[in-house]
Amino acid sequence: MNFLLLLDASSKLDPTDYVGFTFFVGCMAMMAASAFFFLSLSQFDKKWRTSVLVSGLITFIAAVHYFYMRDYWAANLESPTFFRYVDWVLTVPLMCVEFYLILKVAGAKTSLMWKMIGLSVVMLVTGYFGEAVFQDQAALWGAISGLAYFVIVYEIWLGSAKKLAVAAGGDVLQAHKILCWFVLVGWAIYPLGYMMGTDGWYNGIIPAGNIDVAYNIADAINKIGFGLVIYALAVKKQEA
Repeated sequence: MNFLLLLDASSKLDPTDYVGFTFFVGCMAMMAASAFFFLSLSQFDKKWRTSVLVSGLITFIAAVHYFYMRDYWAANLESPTFFRYVDWVLTVPLMCVEFYLILKVAGAKTSLMWKMIGLSVVMLVTGYFGEAVFQDQAALWGAISGLAYFVIVYEIWLGSAKKLAVAAGGDVLQAHKILCWFVLVGWAIYPLGYMMGTDGWYNGIIPAGNIDVAYNIADAINKIGFGLVIYALAVKKQEA
């Protein structure tokens, strides 16, 4: 019954509702990317198949959540914060795992993977606390979340992950650089959206507003883009 109500709400979506439009586009884009990554697995050997598989899992998990988020928006016309953070807490750590997988050729250890996963979980959980649970302390929780984000940025740009990428060289180094730019530039929209959706000292600089359109576009670019970089690297290594 609830499912039918959501379908009815979706069918009445205002054609000028650009937020709802990006939820639908995001859902289909993620699903199409998942199909592409999963169907391409057979062309890779075991060494690179895992990396492409993780790329497919990232976009598939996102597609499922976007299915729920688009219907939640259609029914309530409010940001699906809970579903969005559930999506992120599953997909962002997997994106961090991708760094470990491509750097294994240079001797990356599982400690690097768990460090990246731990930082990403801290970043997301504290972000959720500030945005949805302890809204009167949003600036504090946002600062903790931002600190975890910048540690991730340091790790991949200047830390041990960077050193491993340099040691690997060639296509791996190039792919690592592109992924680093995704994290530095592509992920930057998320703290901006956090500040626009919460109250804190930053409201005088960054105005409040709905940033779901930017979130949806950023999710599609970041998650699908991450996967395509991994796919391109796997193709090059497979051919070599």
